[in-house]
Amino acid sequence: KQLFSDVDMIVSCGDLPYYYLEFILDSLNVPMYFVHGNHDPVVEIGEHGERKAPWGAENLHRKVVYTKGVILAGFEGSIRYSKAHYQFTQRQVWMQVLLMVPRLLWNWFRHGRAIDILVTHSPAYDVTDKDDHAHIGFQAYRWLLRTFKPRYHFHGHVHIYEHQSFSPEQYLDTTVVNACPYRIVEIDGGVLDE
Repeated sequence: KQLFSDVDMIVSCGDLPYYYLEFILDSLNVPMYFVHGNHDPVVEIGEHGERKAPWGAENLHRKVVYTKGVILAGFEGSIRYSKAHYQFTQRQVWMQVLLMVPRLLWNWFRHGRAIDILVTHSPAYDVTDKDDHAHIGFQAYRWLLRTFKPRYHFHGHVHIYEHQSFSPEQYLDTTVVNACPYRIVEIDGGVLDE
């Protein structure tokens, strides 16, 4: 709590146990937004019963949320490479992204921008993804980055084992941040509104 006392918001990009996310949420007492990763269970059973998500956190999957002056949107899961949950084909993700377009256009009209932070589990195709089948990114996310130009894209799924080698990557107008294992991002004093 002392180390992260100035954190205003928590964003989880998936593959973390719900009880762990609840611990962070309880410790910092700030809003938490998340998407499911491909290793998340459908139901996690803990000492307080079953849960399908971390208690107190808001699932961003296929949603657009305006909070603290920031527009967030999110998508869960990875490319389908097994029979596990939270895995999708390229076509399924295209449909998810296209169904969000009307809301993003509304934001552009209302706020002068469509989205500030895109939160996904998987990366965008050919941006920060990997060549192996399980870690290929989604083409629809790449299109979304090109078209709606969010300031940030936070994703997980692609693990970085040398923490000191991390640096955000730039894709056109978007700063791409791989959240593995964790990152602290300061955004213009915390508010993106003009």
